[in-house]
Order: sequence, then structure tokens, then C-alpha cells
Amino acid sequence: MKRQVLLLISIFCLSAVIGQVSYSIPEEMVKGSLVGNIAQDLGLDVKRLKSGKARIYTGDSVQYIELNRERGVLIIKEKIDREVLCRQTTPCALHFQITLENPLELFPVTVEITDINDNVPVFQKRERGFEISESAVIGSKFMLEKAIDPDIGLNGLQRYTLKPSDNFLLKLHTQSDGSKKVEMILQKPLDREKHEHMSLVLTAEDGGEPQMTGTMQIHVTVLDANDNAPVFSKPVYKASVTENSVIGTLVTKVSASDADKGSNGEVTYVIGNSMDTVSKLFHINSEGDVILDGPIDYEKEKNYHIDIEAIDQGGLSDSSKIIIEVVDVNDNRPIVNMISTSGSVPEDSAHKTVIALMSVNDPDSETNGKVNCAINDNIPFEIKFTSNNFYSLMTDSDLDREISSHYNITVTCSDEGVPSLSSSVTLTLQISDVNDNAPVFERSSYEAYIVENNTPGLSIFTVRARDADWNQNARVSYILEDSSVNGVPVSSYVSVSADSGVIHAVRSFDYEQIKDFHFRVKAQDGGSPPLSSNVTVKILIQDQNDNPPQVLYPVQTGGSLVAEMVPRSADVSYLVTKVVAVDVDSGQNAWLSYKLQKATDRALFEVGLQNGEIRTIRQVTDKDAVKQRLTVIVEDNGQPSRSATVIVNVAVADSFPEVLSEFTDFTHDKEYNDNLTFYLVLALAVVSFLFITCLVVIISVKIYRWRQSRIMFHSNLPVIPYYPPRYSDTLGTGTLQHVYNYEVCRTTDSRKSDCKFGTAGSQNVLIMDPSATGTMQRIQSEKSILDEPDYPLEVRK
Repeated sequence: MKRQVLLLISIFCLSAVIGQVSYSIPEEMVKGSLVGNIAQDLGLDVKRLKSGKARIYTGDSVQYIELNRERGVLIIKEKIDREVLCRQTTPCALHFQITLENPLELFPVTVEITDINDNVPVFQKRERGFEISESAVIGSKFMLEKAIDPDIGLNGLQRYTLKPSDNFLLKLHTQSDGSKKVEMILQKPLDREKHEHMSLVLTAEDGGEPQMTGTMQIHVTVLDANDNAPVFSKPVYKASVTENSVIGTLVTKVSASDADKGSNGEVTYVIGNSMDTVSKLFHINSEGDVILDGPIDYEKEKNYHIDIEAIDQGGLSDSSKIIIEVVDVNDNRPIVNMISTSGSVPEDSAHKTVIALMSVNDPDSETNGKVNCAINDNIPFEIKFTSNNFYSLMTDSDLDREISSHYNITVTCSDEGVPSLSSSVTLTLQISDVNDNAPVFERSSYEAYIVENNTPGLSIFTVRARDADWNQNARVSYILEDSSVNGVPVSSYVSVSADSGVIHAVRSFDYEQIKDFHFRVKAQDGGSPPLSSNVTVKILIQDQNDNPPQVLYPVQTGGSLVAEMVPRSADVSYLVTKVVAVDVDSGQNAWLSYKLQKATDRALFEVGLQNGEIRTIRQVTDKDAVKQRLTVIVEDNGQPSRSATVIVNVAVADSFPEVLSEFTDFTHDKEYNDNLTFYLVLALAVVSFLFITCLVVIISVKIYRWRQSRIMFHSNLPVIPYYPPRYSDTLGTGTLQHVYNYEVCRTTDSRKSDCKFGTAGSQNVLIMDPSATGTMQRIQSEKSILDEPDYPLEVRK
């Protein structure tokens, strides 16, 4: 009969999330045969099967059925033999799960394997011999071997027939395990003289379509009289044995008695089962002891049914049954299988996010097979039992990658046996980063220093910020925030490297123009959206000795000569004047010191190192020259130091006429000295001409000086002094006095008039025009003013 595929589909909805689909297929279907449209039966789209990476999870079992994700159907992967898969267990079914990811989903599927008549009833032995006494009474029973048909139901063993049936008939007894005990009953006395040997055929038939049969030859030898058969003490013996018991363990003891005497009363015991598993596991000795011959496992077989016979020497026998229960021992550890896992989970995952599904099985029974699972402590996860030995591993609190970037989750499953057995599996879970941390600067604010006159582009300082996130979220960029310094954008002063945070000077700084400025730098990460923080950076400009001292007093003029007058009556330490200088630098670069570089008479004057005061170091005498020239050098304290030079002209005299007569050719002498080389060279060339010229000039000068002295003698006017501007003493010695009083007393004779000069810090300053004519013009222009009655004159700056 042609095989047909019978497909029964039943879908049961277990819960809102997990449904169960059941199919029924016959065994022995060819590879590639259709089992069912699982996508349609689960109400899923084929695209969902592809995107969810649908797969079949069978645990450690052989995968007989595979999933075609392209079509959404289940097909046969391996040929299924129900008898190999389930033996006599009914119903026979395959249980597996279909798992989907993103999100994780689990769908249990049950495929029932129905039996087909593909096995022939088989006797273990092709022949069986009996020796039966001719005196055997009618009704004597002879135990026959049962046939084995792995099929079940109608396809299994249904009936036996015995031919010929002249002397014997068959009798079947249904046993507790559902099998049938076959006995041959003597229904007609035997006569050895007529038939010493008989041949019978025992046929076993199943109920399948087509029907299949198996046969065994029975040979009967008729013996002389033995009229008593052995009799067992019990029709059924019950015993128990612990699994994993050692070979040789006594399981139970049976006994049978025979009323005959002699050899006809001697009883031997045999196991009547024809099943290999039983015959290899147990044997019975002549004493009736049932001995364990092989390993037994509760997880493979929970009980054994053994048919035994007691046979005497005359061939008479009796039969009984032994039911052996296998006692479970906690010898199996729980089996943990990861069905689906997530390698990573975002740190902002919600509570109860499922990260793994697992199945846990323990083949032991009762408390030995009850399993409890737990995970290691102090981690933000929990394990929860769902159903059918499935567990879900999920989050139970907030995750923070910056605290822990990964977790090693150890799942330990223990049974309730004594002693308890356990299994563990470790799952490594990575916590993926989320941009939840802003960059943090190493300091709350920064200060940096740079020396003025720097080169543009010079690196000043580096700001650094750290971001606790990872990868792109931790990539920090530095941005110069818009602001202004003295109305100028800060970007024209400094720039910030976006990658390194190095601050560069855009321009060259001048301490005398700007001493410090501040700005803000923003650190921004590469997350989406980006996070940022700010910090204030203050740049301090350090002074450099780039400015020489500036002499404020005495003022060096190109057209007139400045002279300080010292009376010949001046005492030691008489203050002649004070050199006033400033340095626009700061700090020690602006500390000034004064030194006397050159002097007409070094023994007469000295300069204060710190205050620049020029004082006499001895009593002025009449022998001292009227004209005194001092060269004072002013140095700062920088490295290297810078300096300025000032020339101070001092007139040693008691009256202005004497001063004027000496200082009129001061300038001429200076010019002469400056061009000495030129005159010498010229003199060598034109000696004669110079000699005549010099005589004329000398005579002219003498006449000119004589006229000058006469004019000063007849004049009542003093020379108008030059008063320096008011400058502060940078060394703290005070300021120069700036009020000068002059008292002029006139008489009718101008030659007898007195001119008294008030002093300003014991300093008298004269301005003399190198041209005597200019001096005389100024004196004559002011003479009319001074010809008035006596009055005091005060000159202020």
C-alpha cells in the first residue's frame, strides 16, 4: 500500500507571549517531506522568521526536523524510526522550541510520531524443543517464547496460531505490562508408541495493513511418564534494585516444588524472556537466585518484567513472573542549555530586559530531578523561572558601563537530591556605552604664563578633559568660546587645538600693553547628542626687559645747554641735582641704578646708586674749574640689562656773570672736540691757511667775550633758569621741588643791584644759548620789566 502522509495540526495558545503548536506525522517519512507551515500556524510573517534569525532548539537531542526560513515551513531532516526513538513508549513525540531574537521569543513545538506497520513479529529463536512424558495429563501447560514486534497498537502483535492442533492448543494470558503470555496446553494424551516426535509451527500475527507474521518451529519429543509438574510458590514475584548497583547483586529469589522423586523431581530455572535487554541484564541460577548481570539506569528503564520457568527432568514446567522496580539514585547533574543569549546590552536598558533564555533538565525523578537555579551575588541581574523548565535571565537594576563594562554571570543550577548535584554555566555580557557623561576638566580653572615678545604660534598651555564614556562618546574636542579682550575677539589672541587642547598664541604679546586676560574653553564629546563642559583659562603675560630706561631729567636738548650751578661755598654732600629716569618694564626689569661714568673731576662729585642724586664728595675750592661735565649711566636690573646715558653740565661759580663767561664756548669746545680728527687732517693739508684763519678767529672771540662780560656787568637781570617738569622719583626718594623764588633788589645804579636766587633742593639750573647774541636779546627784552621798583619774583612750573 502506498505510503501517505497524514498531517494533523493543532495549535494551542498557552499565553499571550508563548504559544504551542502540535503536529502529527507518520514515521519513516523521507527527507525533505513537509511537516507543517509553522509561520502560518504561529501567525508570524516569513520576514519575522528571517529578521529574528529563527532556529530550532532541541537541546542535546538529535534534530530530526529543520526549519526552512525562506518558506516558513518545517521539513524532515532525518528519517524518523519511531521504534528507535521511543521503543514501546506511547505516545511518541518530538519536543523542540523555535526561538526568535530582537525581541527574544520562544515557541514550543510538539511533533507526534505515529506508528506504521514496518516491523515483522520476530521470535528470538527459530526453533524450540520440548521433551514431554507420555503420561502428561491433559491440561499440562508448556510455556512458549513470546514474539517481539516493535510496532504498537494495531500494528503490534495481535494473536498466535499453532498448527497442527491435534494434541495441543494455545492459551494467551494478558499480563500487567500489556503483553501476552503464550502457553501450549495439552488437550489430548500423548502416546510415545504412536508418535515419538511431533513438529508444530507457532505463528505470530500483527494487525497492520498489510499484515505481517513470524514463525517458530516447535519440536516435541515424547518421553516416558512424569506425572507431576513443578509449581512456583508465587504466581508473581516483585523486587526492587537500585540503579548503578554493581554486577552480581542479588535481586530476588524464586522457588518451585515438584512432587515427583528422583530425577523427575529435580527442578531447573530459566528466564523465558526473549528480549535481549533483559537476558543480558539478569540471570537465574539453579538455586532460584536472580542475579544482576549488567548496568541498569533508571533514566533508561524504570522497571523490568521477567518471565521465568521451572522445569523438571521429565520436561514438565511451571511459569511465573518477576517485576523488578528500578530505584532512582541522584546520579545526574542538571543540564543547562543556553537557548538564546545577548552578547551585549546598552547601559540604559530598562528593568526586566531579557538577556538570555535557557532550559534546565535533570533526568532524575522526584526530588532528585527538581532543580533550582541562582546567579552570583552583587550583580544587577536576576534569574526567573518561566515554564517547562525554562529560565529567563534579565536585568533588575540600572546598568552603568563606567562602573562595570562587562559582567561574568554564573548560573548555578542544583537539584534537591541528597547529596545535591549542580551544574554551572558562565555568560559574559558586555555593557555597551551610552553618552551619559560630559567631559570633565582636570582643574576647575587654569592659569598659564607666557613671556612677552613671544613668537606667534607658540604653544602656551594644554587643557585636558576626560570623558568616562567609551569610544566615540569619549572622544573630546576643544572649542574656544567667543569672547573679547579689550574689545578685540579673543580668537585674535589665542587659538585652541581641537584634538589636543593645546593653546597657541596667535600674536606676539606686549606686557606694557596687556598684562593678563582670560577666556573660556569648551570640551565637547563626540556623542549624539554631544555633552560638554567649560573651564576658564587665565593667561598672564610675563615682563621681559625690552625697554631701556628713559631719562626724564635733566632734559637733553639739542639747541641749548643745561647746566646746574654749584656755589664755591658748597659743603660736602651738597645736592647738585638729581637724575630722574623711569623704565616702563616691571619688577626687577624696572629697578634702576645710577653710576658716574665720566666726570671732569671724579674727586668732586658722586651719584647716588639708587636715587640718582648728584652730590659733592668734598668741599668746593677756588681751584675747581667752573665747567664740570658729568656723564651718568642709568641701568636697569634686567637680564641682560639695558641702559641710558645722560650728560649733566655743572657750573662751579658764585655768580651768573662768571658762569656765562665760561659757558659761552662750552658748545664750541664740544663741537671742536667732536670734529678734532677732521681738523687735524685738514690742518695737514692747509696749514698756512688755518694759521691765518685761527689768528682772526681768536681775535674776534676775545672781542666778543669782552663785550659779553661788559653787558652782563651793567645788566640788573638774572639769567632765566630752566625748570624741569614734575616727575616722580621711582625709587621712593620723593619728587623734585618745583617752586623757585627769586628776589631782585634794584638801586639807582644798576651795577650795585643785588640778585638773590632762591634754591630748589639746593639746585640752580641755567639754560645757556650757545649764541651770546641770543642771550643778550633775551636779557634786553626783559630789562624793562625789571627796571620797576624792588619786588620779589617767584617762578613756578
